[in-house]
Amino acid sequence: MTQVSAKKRITGWMMYDWATQPFHTLVITFVFAPFFAEQVIAQLLLSGMEEVSAKAQAQSIWGSALTVSGVSIAIFAPILGAIADRSGRKMPWIWAFSALYVIGSAGLWLAMPNALPTYTVLGFFILGIIGLECTTIFTNAILPSLGTKEEIGKISGTGWAWGYVGGFVALVIMLLCFAENSSGVTLANTPPLFGLDPETRQGSRFVGPFTALWFVLSMIPFFLWVRDAHAPSIRLSFAVREGLTSLTTTLKTLPARKSMFAYLASSMFYRDALNGVFAFGGIYALGVLNWSTTDIGIFGILTIISGAIFTFMGGRMDAKFGPKPVIMFCILVLIALCIVIMTITPTSVLLMSVDANSPLPDVAFYICGIALGAVGGIIQSASRTMMVRQSHPDRMTEAFGLFALSGKATSFLAPALIGVTTALTNSQRLGITPLIGLFLIGLLLLVWVKPDGEEVV
Repeated sequence: MTQVSAKKRITGWMMYDWATQPFHTLVITFVFAPFFAEQVIAQLLLSGMEEVSAKAQAQSIWGSALTVSGVSIAIFAPILGAIADRSGRKMPWIWAFSALYVIGSAGLWLAMPNALPTYTVLGFFILGIIGLECTTIFTNAILPSLGTKEEIGKISGTGWAWGYVGGFVALVIMLLCFAENSSGVTLANTPPLFGLDPETRQGSRFVGPFTALWFVLSMIPFFLWVRDAHAPSIRLSFAVREGLTSLTTTLKTLPARKSMFAYLASSMFYRDALNGVFAFGGIYALGVLNWSTTDIGIFGILTIISGAIFTFMGGRMDAKFGPKPVIMFCILVLIALCIVIMTITPTSVLLMSVDANSPLPDVAFYICGIALGAVGGIIQSASRTMMVRQSHPDRMTEAFGLFALSGKATSFLAPALIGVTTALTNSQRLGITPLIGLFLIGLLLLVWVKPDGEEVV
């Protein structure tokens, strides 16, 4: 087999971010989530539920799906990482979970209006997100082999920015060509392509198969140019046994590794809050500002453009100053954004009343989206760089399994707290207040994190 150049290997690795960003952009945030919530709300209204309660219930149902997927990932992620480290192979796992991702994404086509199979669709969504998160464990573990400690921050930031570009291109295609509004036309004011029926919302439902096809085509360079390092052939049963033993040892000694332990705890809270902001952003705009799918899509385009530009710049700041100060700055900005968002209603901005027909609330929310895209991409890129600095080089996949665990062990918190707070207050606006507390806890725990980690043990 011919030798692959370092440049091609890095390019291939970056294509993973390009391939998977549309799931975050199109499915979790800007197209499918609001569409799904819209259909759930319609069903609940037909059953006699009041509109405000129906919107809150739809947000709660979506949160439950995120909770189930998060718990599943939290259980299996560190185990899979430990086994992969012992076997020395990552690519077979990436192939397997890629298949899960494709099946789960394609299954979202079944979200038929007026006869919505709610739990079947949520089952496919959970399958897709598990495939996404598990492949990410193994691709993240490849990062330290792509360059020196000083280089990986720039590589990580550029990869994440490239992912945002992919998400932007996919979202533009989806909005211009497929996702229809209530009038049955796309953002280009034309019916969905390929004769997709707007009456049954086939254009919006096509987001699932489109995301799956995007992934399949985009991962070709990854699978051509990214390969496992040469590793001795080890039986799977031996790798499982040794991997579980290694994981048990790591978990027992983790509290003694104060910097890594504090970082995993910190990221557990701030990443959970960040995922909550992205997961509920579109649903929030739908319910509070009464935005259409097209409005939310434009919001998404601005967010992604901002993310691509600033994450690229953030990778350079990461390389210059290190990931810790970058993460701390981003958390402070995210706290401020949550506070501002809570003050935005159709008749008020920053607690100041505005005319009911004023465009200011919409403009303010757009500005928040631009800022969210900027810091959201930077903090996620810097987070995986920080994880590399905290990890044992021979147990990198296991470390990113623990990183996934820390991101999912409390993944029920943000959705559950938002769901409970929304239900208790009967207000989507007040429902996001728990995110501020989660960000603050994450910021506090960073005090005990050493910028370059501890000595390898």
